[in-house]
Amino acid sequence: MRSKDYYAMLGINRNATEAEMKRAYKKKCLKVHPDKNNSPEADEAFKKINAAMTCLSDPTKRRQYDQLGNSDAFERKESNGGGGGGRGHHFHRGNF
Repeated sequence: MRSKDYYAMLGINRNATEAEMKRAYKKKCLKVHPDKNNSPEADEAFKKINAAMTCLSDPTKRRQYDQLGNSDAFERKESNGGGGGGRGHHFHRGNF
């Protein structure tokens, strides 16, 4: 699946305010909602728009997304628990 920028999906720039984001989200939802759009791709487009809004409307997730740079990397991180993909340092109690 090709990576798509969440900001581009909503038609906003990276500096968009929360109000601008909500307005763009509502406009996109009306356009791609499966009940209003008979296109076979409408359902998938609607899911993607919702994923973009879920990410960008949460300040912590938005900051992480901005650091990762694209939706594929962000979704991989989220599906791995958001903690760096399960990799990390494991500390065990032992004799020092």
